[in-house]
Amino acid sequence: MQGLHLTADLRGCDPALPLMTDPAALRQRCVAAVSEAGLGAVAELFHRFTPAVEGEPSGITGVVLLAESHLAVHTWPELGGVTLDVYVCNYGTDNSAKAESLMAALVRAFAPGAVQRQTLHRGQGGSAA
Repeated sequence: MQGLHLTADLRGCDPALPLMTDPAALRQRCVAAVSEAGLGAVAELFHRFTPAVEGEPSGITGVVLLAESHLAVHTWPELGGVTLDVYVCNYGTDNSAKAESLMAALVRAFAPGAVQRQTLHRGQGGSAA
């Protein structure tokens, strides 16, 4: 069960960036970043929400299922914000460097003004109660 779970909250992203509102553009970038990091995509789903206010941009929720676990992306163009979530299992192989590479590529793609990152090492030690 050992794995690495990375999250990043991005602020100050350009709302006009196609990755913020175009599911096809976001899907293409995510799938390419997964491949470039050396991880295995097995399925994906990207959904654009209906704008809360007509005429305003609306965000996307996207997920790429990985052979190693998952990538999740959520965009808020109206706020210039993005959340990223990368989790990889390290059971048979340490995929930590690949997870870090994937996260870095996506952060670069959104070119945020500010980034808050979190790292969680999962499944290490202890037993389930």
